[in-house]
Amino acid sequence: MSAISILIPAWLSRALANDSWFISETVCSTLSEREYARDYMRTRSLVAEPHSTSLLARGQQALSSALGKIDPVAHYSIIIAHHPDNVVANRYSNIEPYDRTRVVVGDLKGNHCNVGAEGSKGRYFNASWVRELNGGKLWIATQAPLPRTAHVFLSAIVQPISTPPASLNFPHMHSSSRVRTIVQLTQNMERGRQKAHAYFPSTPGQSVLLNPDSTSDAPVLRVTLLESKRLNEACCVQSKVSIVPITSTNPQDAVVFTHLLYAAWPDHGVPEDEDRASLLAFVRLVDRVNKDTSSLPSSPEPDPDPPIMVNCSAGIGRTGSFIAMSSLLRAHHLLGGNPLSNTLTPPPQPLSPLPVPPLGPLPKELQEDLIAQEIDSLREQRPGMVQRDEQIHLIYDILNQAFEARGTA
Repeated sequence: MSAISILIPAWLSRALANDSWFISETVCSTLSEREYARDYMRTRSLVAEPHSTSLLARGQQALSSALGKIDPVAHYSIIIAHHPDNVVANRYSNIEPYDRTRVVVGDLKGNHCNVGAEGSKGRYFNASWVRELNGGKLWIATQAPLPRTAHVFLSAIVQPISTPPASLNFPHMHSSSRVRTIVQLTQNMERGRQKAHAYFPSTPGQSVLLNPDSTSDAPVLRVTLLESKRLNEACCVQSKVSIVPITSTNPQDAVVFTHLLYAAWPDHGVPEDEDRASLLAFVRLVDRVNKDTSSLPSSPEPDPDPPIMVNCSAGIGRTGSFIAMSSLLRAHHLLGGNPLSNTLTPPPQPLSPLPVPPLGPLPKELQEDLIAQEIDSLREQRPGMVQRDEQIHLIYDILNQAFEARGTA
């Protein structure tokens, strides 16, 4: 038996055997049925009586044996995203955050109905708090900005944001924690269609002004591109961006973040085989950049690994896949300090387990499959995460490549 086969976990080897039949026929099928069930309950949260459609019928069937006496309508509610004031802020009409995990941004004007699951008021933002199941890290998964939502998108960095919901069982946030890394997995334009609104200039030294929408008292933001460079090994563009409220006269009020744009992941698809190495390098680069505190002031002590904000266009397919890969690589100690190295990283700190979802646990044949478990957990926190079957196959492939690379190192 080779060293590589010993290193790869048994559950992963079994899943990859038989020409991926198990992944297609068991993993993808089971996860799809459970997402149909959630879709059914999301629809139930919006209407008094469900319509008799094939989707609702499939959802009812999938739920019938798992739920017992539990009524999960509130658990899967997306009512806030459908409030008339908020609908225009959704890039896609069928992709909304759950009320219970949505990210709330401060500085709301008036009495608009933007109340979170725990009673927190704030500006609506199509974004969700997401906690890795296996790796334990906290993320903000979000749609790409629209012209009217670019201000609230960056306000999630500049202004106070909600703490993660108690249901995620995440320990108290670091006292100085804030997002300092944004990962973008879509081009601004793809196939001739606008997939993301550019919210900082393309030329270093230039600035743009972002105005808040009419529901907010927040100040105009001046956004400046400080520097930008291309990293070919990770097929990405790394930029340093500054945000300053125009009402500020103190240069120290500037908030600086790193923007990482991955350039080889097509919409409605997955990276080509020749791009898989760069994707793995990019995942490792993101982890390293987010943990880099060398340019930060020592007082107050910076958060050593704050939440990362990640988006594709809708904030579910590529976004969910990226978080799943990061979690599994972290859990198996396959994230190194160098974006192209196989250096072991310390294991994640143990956290309280996430609660069992209303749908119950995955069936017995998937109890040991960490990828299936991870994807199902992500879909509990934001609808539709890891949207396509080929993205599920991609996660298996990337994790397998990481193990093989360690075995040959």
